[in-house]
This record gives sequence, C-alpha cells and structure tokens, in this order.
Amino acid sequence: MSTAFAEAFYFDSLVWDWIIAIYLFLAGMSAGAVMISIYLKRKVIQGHPSANGIIKATAILAPFGIIVGLLILVFHLTKPWSFWKIMIFYNPTSVMSMGVMLFQVYMVVLFAWIATIYKDELLNLLNGRLPIVGKVMQYVTRYENAIELFLGFLAVMLAAYTGFLLSALKTFPLLNNPVLPILFLFSSLSSGAAACLMFGVVFFKESVTSPSVKWVHKFERPVVVFELFVLFAFFSGLYFGGGQKEAAAIAAIGGGFWASWFWYGVIGAGMLLPLGLNAVSPSGVKHNKAFIMLVTTLSLLGVLMLRTFVLYAGQMTIA
Repeated sequence: MSTAFAEAFYFDSLVWDWIIAIYLFLAGMSAGAVMISIYLKRKVIQGHPSANGIIKATAILAPFGIIVGLLILVFHLTKPWSFWKIMIFYNPTSVMSMGVMLFQVYMVVLFAWIATIYKDELLNLLNGRLPIVGKVMQYVTRYENAIELFLGFLAVMLAAYTGFLLSALKTFPLLNNPVLPILFLFSSLSSGAAACLMFGVVFFKESVTSPSVKWVHKFERPVVVFELFVLFAFFSGLYFGGGQKEAAAIAAIGGGFWASWFWYGVIGAGMLLPLGLNAVSPSGVKHNKAFIMLVTTLSLLGVLMLRTFVLYAGQMTIA
C-alpha cells in the first residue's frame, strides 16, 4: 500500500470509515428505488405492476439494501451483540437512534407494500396453507393507497437521513452542512434509477422500449444535472463561509488524493461520462442492454464514490 493511499484512508481525525460509506450507499439506493417505483406504479406502468421488471427489481433491491446495510453497520460496531438495545430503547436526542426507528418503520411498510403488489402470487404459492396470511392480505390491501403514500414519505426521509446522519458530526465543517441531506436525496434518486434500470432490464427482462424504462431514462438526466448543481452550491457555501469551512473545501477538492477521487471519479466517470454517453449515443445504442449495463454501472460507482468522498474528505478538516 502506497504512503499517499494509506494517508488518504487512515488519518488521526477519522471517526467513520469506508464501511459506513457502503451502508449509506445501500440505504440511499433502497430509498431511491422505492421513490421511483412508486411513481412508476401510479403514473407510468401499463398493466399489473407485479409483471414489471423494474418493480420486480425494487422488490428485491429495496429490502436488500436496508438489510445488508444494517448488517454491515451492526458487525462494524465495537460491540455488535449490543445492537439490539438501540433497536428497542430509542433516544430522541440521538440521530443514530432516530435513524434506527426510521429503518424499522420503513421496512415494515415496505414489506406491506410489496405484499399488496404480489398478493395473488403469494396466495397461489401458499395454496390454501396458512389462511391467516390471506386474512392479513385482505386487510392490508384495503389500505394500499395509504401504505404507498406513507412509504413514499418514508423513502424521502430515509434518503435525506443519510445526509443528516453525517451532518450531525459538528466538529467537521464539511459534513456539518445543511445542503448535505439535499445532496444525498438526489444521489439516492440517481443510484435508485441506475439500480432499477440495471436489474429491471438485464436481470428481470423488462423491455428496453417499455414506458417505465423510457421514463427512468428521461428521469436520470435531470437528476444528475441537479445533483451537479447541488454539489456546486455545497462547495460554494463552504468556500465563501470562510475560516475552517473554506479550509475544508480547499482540502477536499483543491488538490491531493481526494480531489482526484472527486474530479475524475465522482464528477468525471460517475456523472459527466454517463450524461455524455446518453447525449451522443443514437437511440438504437441507448436501448442496447450492454449500453444500459455500462451507463448504470458508471452511475452506481459514481454515487458510491461520492458517499465515500464526502465521508473521508469531510473528516480531514476539524472546526
């Protein structure tokens, strides 16, 4: 391991490391996929949503992101077997504790929403066994619209929460920034859109010409453009804030390992390259599965790099 690499990932003021970046990425992807799929189900999809590849992808990716993210977080703790306490004893003054509560409510409502979509498939699978499930499904389906709207609200809260979690670290001026939750909300939508497209088209065989795929394609571009604008606002606010805020901005993007990571990885490969490929590629190429795989992989990598960048670069400068 080179000295520059070691210094970039291991320094005295480091509190949270790359494991937390993966956790933030997975939680954001889950929330983004849910927000997009709810809109598709209500406004875009033709026919029953259970047959749609993007909905199928979300039904797996959304719970996967939260479950795996929480498992990573639990086993990353110094005393992982004590984690159950934070899941039962809530502390309203703790951002982490309120986040755990949000995750729990989100998961319950998410599974209820998935169950309403795949009710018929679930009941056919059970084939008369466990009649209580049928009764519960009848009750849940009655409130499908309310469940869906509440889940959409929770997904927005979850996407923004990943930014609030970091902004609670008040000793780090780059992280203690009110724009961070907005940035993470839009990066969640970006990763959710990319994951929905990748898994929906490549793995669940959703037609590249279907209305839902076309909508997600169109949705991706303005989200990435607005994400770039929010990043500009984020660093402009820091730079013109003076003092340690200005020092944090310069340390993050002014030069060195993390500046290269940001400009070449996050901005270049993760945002501008997918935007450019979508802009210059002919329609036939854009609807090719290999092209979709390439662009969505770049987008997902860009969001993961963004979360990692914010986490590490944000902890380099202390207030």
